Amino acid sequence: MATATSIQQLNRDLADKLVEEAKLDLPSWPLGKFVGIANGHVIVVSDDLDEIVSQLERAEPDPSRTFVVEPGRDYTKVCEIWRIS
Repeated sequence: MATATSIQQLNRDLADKLVEEAKLDLPSWPLGKFVGIANGHVIVVSDDLDEIVSQLERAEPDPSRTFVVEPGRDYTKVCEIWRIS
């Protein structure tokens, strides 16, 4: 059985691949479209985060083995938060 750390790396690698693919076809990945990943596999694609969480919990009860990514988001952009109300 794979360790949680290796599963997390598999999930991150898949998420990175999805983000790179989305850059090549942005209309297919509008903002607000999320991908739920568990154990290195895509489990669900939805614009509803509650649905993502529900499907991931059914597929893998251990949250350390799951990952959510928004492929259409530019993760290279730096956003500074100056204050939280």
